[in-house]
Amino acid sequence: MKKQLMLAAVCAALATSHAFARDTVDNYDVSDALKSEPGKVGDDVPLFFAGQDHPRVVKSYGTFDTNKKTNSFGKSDLKACQHVFLSAVIELQERARKEGGNAVINIKSNYENHIRESATEFTCGAGAIIAGVALTGEVVTLK
Repeated sequence: MKKQLMLAAVCAALATSHAFARDTVDNYDVSDALKSEPGKVGDDVPLFFAGQDHPRVVKSYGTFDTNKKTNSFGKSDLKACQHVFLSAVIELQERARKEGGNAVINIKSNYENHIRESATEFTCGAGAIIAGVALTGEVVTLK
């Protein structure tokens, strides 16, 4: 009886640890995410995703990376990923302000060092308790 109880406990622990190790990587709509929490992202520093047209670059300040995480416990993957995406683009906007730029261009997803170029989607990894988005973008001054 003791062995059966011990075996059941070990199986339960293994099943639970596997559930917490979930890392679902998916792509989500940029436009929907930007509208998901109105007023959170400033409009003073425009964001241009890979492939989007933008005015002529007057000066480049370099390419910068973000890697943001958020608590996803009790949230849908969509809500958690939209929230953490906003944190990532806000960080890019803050970097532009700090460097003296007025826009961020050529924004790409960089989840687990896998670059994905899309003007309409971003990549997010969501687990049982953490969701994450990594972006890279070039801070510039546009004409």
